[in-house]
Amino acid sequence: MMKTHHNVTPRQEALAERHLCAALAALRTPRECRAFLRDLCTPAELQAMADRWTVVDCLKRGLPYRGIQRLTGVSVTTIGRVARFLAAGHGGYDTAARRLAQTRSAPARRGAGASTESTAGVGKRARRRMEAARHE
Repeated sequence: MMKTHHNVTPRQEALAERHLCAALAALRTPRECRAFLRDLCTPAELQAMADRWTVVDCLKRGLPYRGIQRLTGVSVTTIGRVARFLAAGHGGYDTAARRLAQTRSAPARRGAGASTESTAGVGKRARRRMEAARHE
């Protein structure tokens, strides 16, 4: 449930959200984004967002919900919510995943040997577990 601001109009809330989005878009590197998010969010909020992003990758790889839960510890309810928004949300997950894949594949096209896998932001251990789950 969203927090209710009693003396803030819906227009003011929308403007605040736009300003937050503009601040995120102004960041140029993952390091800058990490610093901003660590300043902005509690550790639990940041972990929840990181978990959801990891779930996006798992869903795109075709892993079953229970397998994702076993790998990540994320609840099946949250996995289902991420899946719903991935399929019929606002398009943000797909846009971010597509742009990240393009960014990763651009150096590979220039011969830099970068990976085109969609596991950026996923640790080595989680990547290995995801690979193992696919082969179960």
